[in-house]
Amino acid sequence: MGADVCLLYRRSRDELPARKEEIENAEEEGLVCKFLGAPVGLHGDEKGWVKSMDCIAMELGAPDEKGRRSVKPIPDSEFTMETDTVIVAIGQTPNPIIQRTTEGLVVNPKHGTICVDEVGKTSLEGVYAGGDVATGAATVISAMGAGKRAAKAMHEYLMSKK
Repeated sequence: MGADVCLLYRRSRDELPARKEEIENAEEEGLVCKFLGAPVGLHGDEKGWVKSMDCIAMELGAPDEKGRRSVKPIPDSEFTMETDTVIVAIGQTPNPIIQRTTEGLVVNPKHGTICVDEVGKTSLEGVYAGGDVATGAATVISAMGAGKRAAKAMHEYLMSKK
C-alpha cells in the first residue's frame, strides 16, 4: 500500500528468529532490515504523533547456555530514524498488560491472544490486530497477510467515517 517498512533488530540476520525464506520474501516485498540496532527512545509532536526514534548500534557478545549470543550497546553509536509509525514487536506472545488494561477488548482466556474476525477487527470500535498477538506464535508471512487484510479493513472503516 506504499508504506516504507523497516525492521530494526538488535541482533544479526543469523540470530533473527524467523525462517530464512520468510525474511527473503519480506525483503522482496520491500521490507528493509537494519540489524544490530536497538530503539532507546521515541519523539513525537505536540499532538502525540511519533516523528522519530532514537537508536543505538549493538554488537554481539558471547553465547549463553542455549547458544544464543548476547548483545550489548556500542558506546557513542546513537542514531535517529525518522518515522511516522512504530510497531513494537517483542516476543511471540501477547503482553499480559493488554488484557488487564484494555476495557472491552475480548481475549482468549487460555492463551491471552486478542480475539479478531477474519479481517482483524477486535471487539473494540476501530481497533484491529493481527499476527502473533491474535494467533499466537506463527510465521512472518502469516503476520504479513493479517496486516494486509487489516490494513484494507481499516481503510474501509476510515472511509466509512467520512
